[in-house]
Amino acid sequence: MRVLLIGSGGREHALAWKMSKSSILEKLFIAPGNAGTAQLGTNVDLQPNDFKAIKDFVLENEIGMVVVGPEDPLVNGIVDFFEGDEFLKGVGIVGPNKEAAQLEGSKDFAKEFMKRHNIPTAKYQTFTKDTLKEGQAFLESLKPPYVLKADGLAAGKGVLILDSLKEAKKELKNMLSDAKFGEASSRVVIEEFLDGIELSCFVITDGDAYKKLPEAKDYKRIGEGDTGLNTGGMGAISPVPFANPTFLDKIENQVIIPTIKGLKSDGITYKGFIFFGLINVKNEPYVIEYNCRMGDPETEVVIPRLKSDLLDLFEGVATGTLSERDVVFDDRSAATVMMVSGGYPESYEKGKKIEGLNKVDESIVFHAGTVADGPVIKTAGGRVLAATSYGKDLESALKKSYESLAKISFDKAVYRSDIGHDVL
Repeated sequence: MRVLLIGSGGREHALAWKMSKSSILEKLFIAPGNAGTAQLGTNVDLQPNDFKAIKDFVLENEIGMVVVGPEDPLVNGIVDFFEGDEFLKGVGIVGPNKEAAQLEGSKDFAKEFMKRHNIPTAKYQTFTKDTLKEGQAFLESLKPPYVLKADGLAAGKGVLILDSLKEAKKELKNMLSDAKFGEASSRVVIEEFLDGIELSCFVITDGDAYKKLPEAKDYKRIGEGDTGLNTGGMGAISPVPFANPTFLDKIENQVIIPTIKGLKSDGITYKGFIFFGLINVKNEPYVIEYNCRMGDPETEVVIPRLKSDLLDLFEGVATGTLSERDVVFDDRSAATVMMVSGGYPESYEKGKKIEGLNKVDESIVFHAGTVADGPVIKTAGGRVLAATSYGKDLESALKKSYESLAKISFDKAVYRSDIGHDVL
């Protein structure tokens, strides 16, 4: 099978790494890819939202399967584009259509969906510029901290958690009246704060059957001890120690099954990954958010624990035969630690030469923001590399990842030294 994978981050490198091992893979293309994916297939200079150029490439190169990594093209309707085109109809595409992708593309849509299907989530209300006063009054009815979420996609930066009512009212005005997050914050969801510990669960579905993937816990803040600014993610672990079989059963029965059934009863066809961002509140799971794709860096810790043929699962999604496929996990623990550019998640420099990659043999190093300049690999993003290691337990997996990162260097490189420590 000839496959086109869309995306350029650590998630895509991990998916490419896994697909490259498939017995049914003939040729793998990655658009646009990075220096890491170039070692597994052919990088193609195509942008994820340029559907016309993607169509031309798919037809010229006889692609049989397209796998969409990031959320943007999904929310923008790439699946609908394929399904509505007479020449592309026969090409399998893994990812939800535009309507289904609203689970991530609109916080309000997701909250309404959960309310309708009795899926546990925080109490909330949604406001616009015209109902700013009502929004500020709603804030007064809540206890701090206050949670404000831009309704649309804001590249992971659209959620604010504030301790002061005055600050919350000011930020609500910034988001609604002053378009702090552009069009994404033309509507804002205000919700009650849930106090607990977070984790992420993942399924892959063909619209009828679903298969669970290993759960993970990621670390969003830039600083040690979960302090400082939010990032795209500084590391992740799998399995999650507090997610015992009883709790995982609750997630399946109270969240996963009602979500799959709810989509069907709403007449929404959903094919691809569903990411459940969850919080454990006194041993009860609540949904914080849905994503319509795999997370990053969670993919880099979850996909290495999948023993099954990923491309075989994707074929099951595309052809509606997922129920016939097996999902087998690796019993070992896995730990991922991100190495990022100094200054991230604010301004940072690119083009730094990365050294020591060839010295790492105990971990898999996934590239997130890299570019090849001849034989030299340079930084090209805020999050640059992810070191993932296996271990008999989390402690030994983390130890290996940190030993590997110590061998790699680039100017102003930063990583957190406390990933996983809160649950060990």
